Formats: sequence, C-alpha cells, structure tokens
Amino acid sequence: MKKGSLKALAALAVSATMAFTGATGAFAAKFKDEYKLTINIGPTYYWGMGAIKFSELVKEKTNGQINIKPYFGSSLMKGAQLKSPQMVAMGAIDVAYESTINAAPVIPEMNIFSLPFFINTYENLDKLTEGETGKMIFSAMEKKGLVPLAWAENGFRQLTNSKHPVKTPEDMKGLRVRVVGSPIFIETFRQLGADPVNMNWGDATTAFQQGVVDGQENPVGVLLPVQIWQYHQYVSMWNYLVDPVIIYWGQKEWAKFPPEIQQAIRESAVESARFEKALCRAGLDGDKSLKILKDEFNYVMEVPDPIKYMEEKGATFTTLSKEDLAKFIEATKPIYDKWVDEIGKDIYEKAKADMAK
Repeated sequence: MKKGSLKALAALAVSATMAFTGATGAFAAKFKDEYKLTINIGPTYYWGMGAIKFSELVKEKTNGQINIKPYFGSSLMKGAQLKSPQMVAMGAIDVAYESTINAAPVIPEMNIFSLPFFINTYENLDKLTEGETGKMIFSAMEKKGLVPLAWAENGFRQLTNSKHPVKTPEDMKGLRVRVVGSPIFIETFRQLGADPVNMNWGDATTAFQQGVVDGQENPVGVLLPVQIWQYHQYVSMWNYLVDPVIIYWGQKEWAKFPPEIQQAIRESAVESARFEKALCRAGLDGDKSLKILKDEFNYVMEVPDPIKYMEEKGATFTTLSKEDLAKFIEATKPIYDKWVDEIGKDIYEKAKADMAK
C-alpha cells in the first residue's frame, strides 16, 4: 500500500474514533449524575436494604452509567410522603421504593391489600401480585404516569401490646393502638373496639413508655430493629393485612433511557425485590426464603428465626387458629361493605379469583 494511502487510513481511523468518543460522551451526558430514590424507612430495615441492593445492581448492570441514591426516611417528601406517586410522575423524584399503603391515596386499588383478614398467607399474596390483581394495579399506575418495575414487600402486619394476649375480637376492646394514618386502618381498629391513634414512631415509643398507648401494628421486619419487646410483651401473629412495596419510575424520565438501560434497571428491580422479599419472609415461611438468600444471594440471616429470637427477649406469641380468624373476619365485615366500593368491585373480584386458583 502506498504511503499516502496509509496516512489517509490512519487519519480516517482517528476521525472515526473521535466521532465515536464524541457520540458516547453526548449519549452519556443525557444521564443525570444522580437519580433520586425516595423510601419511607431507614437503611437498616429490610425494605431499606432492598433499596440499597437495587441501587447497587443498577450501577453494576449499567456499567456505572446510572447512579441511584436512596433518600431514606422520606427526606425528599418533606412531610408529604403520601404524594410520592405525583412527585415521581412529575419528575421531581426519579424513582420510588414505595409501600402500597403510602401510594393508596393516589391509587385506591392498592387498598385491596389493606382489607382486613382478606389475604392472610404468602401464597395468596403471591397469587395476587403475580396474577390479574397485580396487572390491574400496574395498569392503574401507568395511567398516573408511572412505570411499575417490580413487587417487593414490607410484610404481613402483626399486633403487639403491653396489656394481654389478643386471640379474639373481644380482646381488642379498649386497647389504644398506634396505627398507620390510612382511613381503612383507623376504621378497622375502631370496628374491632380498639382506640386507634395515628402518630409518628418517635412519639409512639414515648407513649408506650408512659403507658398512654397500649400497642401498635407492624411487620416482623420492623419489630426486630425497633426492639418491640422493650415496650410490649404480647405479640399476635394474625396476618390481618399485608404491606407490599412497589419499585416504580416516572414515565417522562423513563422514556429518556435507551432500551438496554431500561432492561438493566428492570432486571435490577426484579432481583432486588426477590432479595428484599426473602429478607422479610425469612424464618416465617419455613426454610424457603432462608434458602433463597443463601443460594441466590450468598446471604445468611443474622436472625434466622425471628419468633424464637423475640421469645428469648421476653415476648409472648399468640397465633390465631382458623376458628379465631373466622371471628375476626366476621367482626370486620362492615369494613368491606364500605371499602369494596371505594377500592373497586372489579379488583376485589379479581383478587378473589386469583386466590381461588
């Protein structure tokens, strides 16, 4: 090859390299330095650990192009944590690792999980989230400008109190219980004869210590880190309702990602959700979730048997029989008379059909 031709080829190669580098730089410039993730609780809770896992997986799967920073304790919301769907849809916040309880005021179909004593088991919960019920909720989210990515969870909510074991609706009479501020929670406890109180956790622990409030309701994954046995001796494992978590992005911001980035984020969401659900269920579903954590994530639970652990700390557990549960179901029927219409009869029927499969 002639010397002039070699020079021409070299110049062409340099030009092509510069063009590719420039194109890559321009493409990279479309991404933000940081994508803000809102989450309601702190990093030491299972839910928070799931959010951290999600951000780590996204960074790994996108080769560092997408960096997500979790903002714990709803710090981005400035007291308006029930408005995260709007904030994400507007693009003020990029992504949420959010409880259905907090998003339900915007997407009422999510209250299907808050119907008392309706779902009760992990098997039923999985049938809903993986079935027509889950599809209907995701569709409702899409209509609000959101891109739902995966189902995680906070877990079935259990009752604790400092007065006595709760096994029947009669045991609820007069108990002053700290509850989530959602109307369906408050109405359920009133229907059972308790006195529901909505307050933040800091105020609640002071109220427990002073004997002003008798009890509270939260999943086992929350009872452990808050060391509930310091305040309450009695724990009722009644699975009265469940608190799923959904990972979702805003459609406007999502549309800015190329398909391969979208796929990497979606895969990360699904994987982190599987990890987070296994954390929440570990020791409560036999060895199933413990095995998932060990085999798939090389993770060993510090507390593999949460009930035994809390019993050793002084907690007394009551597990409801089918007969006991039937009494609670009967006692809360009036909640259904009102809330099925508000949630939507269509999704209620889909949920029943999913569980019957």
